Amino acid sequence: MGCFFSRRRKPAQGGQLPPQQPAGAGQDAATGEQKAPQYSWDLRAKIDPKEYTFSGLKNEAVGRLPGKVAGQQFVIQDCENCQIYIFDHSATITIDDCVNCQIFLGPIKGSVFFRDCKDCKCVVACQQFRTRDCRKLEVFLCCATQPIIESSTGMKFGCFQYYYPELALQFKDAGLSIFNNTWSNIHDFTPVSGENNWGLLPETAAVQDYVPLPSSEELKAVRVSTDATKSIIPITRGRRQKNSDESCLAVFFAGDYTTANARKLIDEMTSKGFQLVQTKEVLMKAEDAHRVFQQSASEFIPLLEKGPVVALEFNGDGAVEQCRSTVNEVFSGTKVFVSESKASASQDVDNFYNFADMQMGM
Repeated sequence: MGCFFSRRRKPAQGGQLPPQQPAGAGQDAATGEQKAPQYSWDLRAKIDPKEYTFSGLKNEAVGRLPGKVAGQQFVIQDCENCQIYIFDHSATITIDDCVNCQIFLGPIKGSVFFRDCKDCKCVVACQQFRTRDCRKLEVFLCCATQPIIESSTGMKFGCFQYYYPELALQFKDAGLSIFNNTWSNIHDFTPVSGENNWGLLPETAAVQDYVPLPSSEELKAVRVSTDATKSIIPITRGRRQKNSDESCLAVFFAGDYTTANARKLIDEMTSKGFQLVQTKEVLMKAEDAHRVFQQSASEFIPLLEKGPVVALEFNGDGAVEQCRSTVNEVFSGTKVFVSESKASASQDVDNFYNFADMQMGM
């Protein structure tokens, strides 16, 4: 390997090195005048806040295409009867004083905060979700932490379901896992005795009936689908009533095909009529494995060092037998934890999700 030597600067008279000037400093060749120095921070692209704001709009359809927000903060305020689409990932988004709007918000690395909004329908993916002083919001939600409502009434929630080709990478850029979605686990910060400020949307609720697909030529270029089978986020039952007293836990360990394998099992099981209750992606340690996998822990502990596990809970009569059979047929070369029996399965589910909720501070 060769060495690189920099040429030493010769000291000026008196033995002192002349002071180094920032790039761009010195005399202007044409005028002889001293030029102002240019520092590196002057050369950065200037961000125009107007590019990251929708304000004071009425009866308009507006949006930002993939790549146009690129992780910046965004502000939506004082809009009425508008359709708003943010087809990109962002840092945080605040929505203030909006009325009767339909809003799609792509993955948000931090928080989304709705304040003083009413009669809005939304599709949102975020790390944190919060509302204050809102009325009648209907939200298809993917949220990594427990959603919080405060001084808000008539709130309805459903599971995020949406697809366009750039969305999976935007989730990664925002640091969100498609398997961590607590959409139905709402915390009401200001409950009222005898009243319920929130509920769940009907299971049959179709996203496009709430937030229609964009109609402008510019935004139609984004190839959106609201077909549940194409959704980037697996559709879960969340806290809805389970149809059966039999559930089954399946856990995939980190590897090149973890996400694809988990999706494949979801497709196989749901196509046979079983329901996906919840999913989770989380890091585990050896002591966690002993608590969750019990006597079979030693088989799985070496796999934990590779990264987070992905867990799936299925529900339905015969779920355990069907899940074990599918894993044996489809994933014969892959180590997967699957509940052994109906009797042990409910304990498996409780053990895993209690651990996962503690890990994630739920």
